[in-house]
Amino acid sequence: MNLVSKLPNTGVTIFAEMSALAKQHQAVNLSQGFPDFECSALLREALTKAMNDGHNQYAPMPGIIELRETIAAKTEKLYGKNYNPETEITVVPGATLALFTAITAIVHPGDEVIVIEPAYDCYVPAIELCGGVPVFSSLTYPDFKINWEEIKSIITPKTRAIIINSPQNPGTSVIDADDLEQLASLTRHSNIIILSDEVYEHIIFDGQSHQSVALNNELAERSFIISSFGKTYHVTGWKTGYVLAPENLMKEFRKVYQYNAFCSFAPAQWAFNTMLQNPESYLHVSAFYQAKRDKMAKLLESSKFKVLASKGSYFQLLDYSSYSSESDYLLAKRLTIEQRIAMIPLSSFYHNKKDHKLLRICFAKQDETLIKAAEILNRL
Repeated sequence: MNLVSKLPNTGVTIFAEMSALAKQHQAVNLSQGFPDFECSALLREALTKAMNDGHNQYAPMPGIIELRETIAAKTEKLYGKNYNPETEITVVPGATLALFTAITAIVHPGDEVIVIEPAYDCYVPAIELCGGVPVFSSLTYPDFKINWEEIKSIITPKTRAIIINSPQNPGTSVIDADDLEQLASLTRHSNIIILSDEVYEHIIFDGQSHQSVALNNELAERSFIISSFGKTYHVTGWKTGYVLAPENLMKEFRKVYQYNAFCSFAPAQWAFNTMLQNPESYLHVSAFYQAKRDKMAKLLESSKFKVLASKGSYFQLLDYSSYSSESDYLLAKRLTIEQRIAMIPLSSFYHNKKDHKLLRICFAKQDETLIKAAEILNRL
């Protein structure tokens, strides 16, 4: 059989590669973005109750209405935007599937989609599978801000969508109100759709507030917003999130979604609905992770690694230029094998493998894990 690959240049993700290497060499794994501590006992109890109450069969395709109504109330309270829970909110099995579904729903062969790098690695393959063309813009370095002049210069009549991500993974920067205005101005009087990846919306630091596109009515009317319960509640393995979009966009989203997943894990939907009744369950998350961010930065003060300021997400970037001139990819592999600490090379998030001599670490770990990792890095 002569099988022609639809993704000929795609291998396993850098996350899978580094996590496998970490497991092989029993390394401290700061590479893949998941906590190594347990979620709330209240959340586990809510899940158990949902299963014991018999919520174990298919949920409605867009999600249980109770959860969608709670999401609508939460969104209106935080961002002042009212989404209809019947027609504008869909609960999905994870943000990656949500992004894939949204891209599949709107991108036609030949359409251009602007991808802002360093970019999470699921964006480009989804665009290419639809026959779309990714067009790249780079965040400024080292502050990882959006270069709006560059974005303006690459918008063409073929531009179908722009993907934004804030808090940004892996750049750890956040957009502000001016960014929203710039984006609104650039897309005004166009058919450009915004895909706003906001999975770290509740992990934002130093007193800043999350600037969701839902805050800007003009943008909200042309945007898919992707959110994640897994990131907020420390249960990435539950793969549950949700999508907000105006009815005309959500209608197209659901046309695709009903055939690639249909619904997400029913007991988790009931459990998250229970948790959301207490806003503190998500409002405290920023302070929780800021303490871990600050702890890790403090632990590495005497190392040869310069910690770049993280504005949001549960990642930090380490500048290793004073330690080594190796490529970030080779250094990440060597440190995993020789020093038993796994990190992600930032170049993996650029289509052209741009190398700033930066490694990404995840600080969503127990203090014991952070201390052990810092001890290794301080020895280098």
